[in-house]
Amino acid sequence: MDTTAKVIDILAAQALRDPATIGPEDTLATLGLDSLGLVEVIFALEEAFDIAIPFNANDPGESGFDITSVAGLIGAVEGLLGQKAA
Repeated sequence: MDTTAKVIDILAAQALRDPATIGPEDTLATLGLDSLGLVEVIFALEEAFDIAIPFNANDPGESGFDITSVAGLIGAVEGLLGQKAA
């Protein structure tokens, strides 16, 4: 399974939605995920990809990890995977 599909599957599981209904322009808010849902997504991504996400739940905007959209989240995960491979 590729990174995009895996990230979307994780988001779908947390949002209780069909993965086919999730697009790159969706935000966590449009998926109905609150701050607790976001934290659950972060933990699931870390476990699924064996990465450490630089995320501070108290100040999500300061982490540099893009959570503004599904596409941003996918790009951020791919960036961490690239760093891990280097």
